[in-house]
Amino acid sequence: MKIKHQLAIFNALTRLLVILVLWLMLPILVQNVVYKHINNGLLEKKKKFIDHLNQNEINDFIENEGDSTETYSQFSTLHSEFLVLSRTSVKPKQKKTTFSNDFRIIEGEESEYRILRHHFTYENQDYQLEIGSSLSEVNDLTFIIKLFIIIVLVVILLVTFLADTFYIEYLLKPFYKIIDTKIRRVNEPEAFDYTPINAKSRDFRELDLVLNQMMDRIGIVFKKEKQFISNVSHELLTPIALLKNKLENLLQNDSLDDNAIDKIASSLKTLDMLKKIINNLLLISRIENNQYEANESIDFNEIINGLYEDLQDRIEDKGLQFENAIRHDFHFTGNKTLIHILLYNLVTNAIKYNRENGNVKVSDGFSNQNYFLSISDSGIGMDESQLERIFNRFTRISSDQDGQGLGLAIAESIAVFHHIEIKVTSTLNHGTTFLLLFPNLVKAN
Repeated sequence: MKIKHQLAIFNALTRLLVILVLWLMLPILVQNVVYKHINNGLLEKKKKFIDHLNQNEINDFIENEGDSTETYSQFSTLHSEFLVLSRTSVKPKQKKTTFSNDFRIIEGEESEYRILRHHFTYENQDYQLEIGSSLSEVNDLTFIIKLFIIIVLVVILLVTFLADTFYIEYLLKPFYKIIDTKIRRVNEPEAFDYTPINAKSRDFRELDLVLNQMMDRIGIVFKKEKQFISNVSHELLTPIALLKNKLENLLQNDSLDDNAIDKIASSLKTLDMLKKIINNLLLISRIENNQYEANESIDFNEIINGLYEDLQDRIEDKGLQFENAIRHDFHFTGNKTLIHILLYNLVTNAIKYNRENGNVKVSDGFSNQNYFLSISDSGIGMDESQLERIFNRFTRISSDQDGQGLGLAIAESIAVFHHIEIKVTSTLNHGTTFLLLFPNLVKAN
């Protein structure tokens, strides 16, 4: 998961936690605000009632003369409010005014009320005044407020999540540009772009500077390595050539016996093998150092037909059936010599590790709009352990066959150079298939 998504999710989770806390505290907050408002209203009504109180009003409210008589003597049409006045005795240290929530039944309808109870004395008589305000509308309003707030908070959460995502992406844009232009697309130090990245963040500017300095040091080492490879190739191949000439001259000496001639011939064969190994290693090194141009148009059908003509003797010696099943006129831009070496190594492997009277088939096609070449054989095949190391240098599939184990390593280097993906499938004793998947740069005719 990218860091921008991680940061956005983290911010969203923190906001979600805040929303959850607010949701849990909301009923308490709403009740405190609403009850305070209702209490103030009840106190104001109580004050008006007490200020205008007279004996006639008391007689109107109190219908029975017995103590502690309680009568709902006044209530609104919708039962949203009520007022009760009753005679009672005031207990010592009793609070004069209290508030509470209680259910009352008015005309057969039970409702919850916020009730103010006020004890007072009028003309030497103790009274209790109760003024109630219905909470049904308040409860409904509280539910609506909670629903509205949660909707608003969810909308805010979504909006801020999107805003965070775009803003974090904007902040990290220089970082991804550094990765794309200065790391991912760089195959060699010589192609490195030292142009400073335009970034408002000091961290990314510093990262860009450090990368430039690092690649500058790597470039120096890279040049020294190329010079070293060039020197090694000259220093190694020259004495090999001299030794080979001396040994060939010795073979012209008529005084040598058959035993000496055999030893000299064996030494020449060893020198040829050593020269071939050095040339292959140098080829891999030059490919990996991008010392080849890749601007030639390549016709695969032409190359395969040429390989068949060159290898016809080896094919016939094993009694193999060679089938060129290329059907698409696909032209690829690359290095023709290297592509020829790539296909040559794969085809010669298909011949070398094949069975007598077996077959070799080269076919092509398209997979997910990508062109591919397939080289398959009916040979000895490979197991899982062999498949894991076939592209390693000096790895040979079978000890019975000649070779230095560099053919597939060279093939892989050439494929990487051309951005070609190599896939291998093999079944022991049933054959092997090499699939070359080409980048989707051009289309077939």
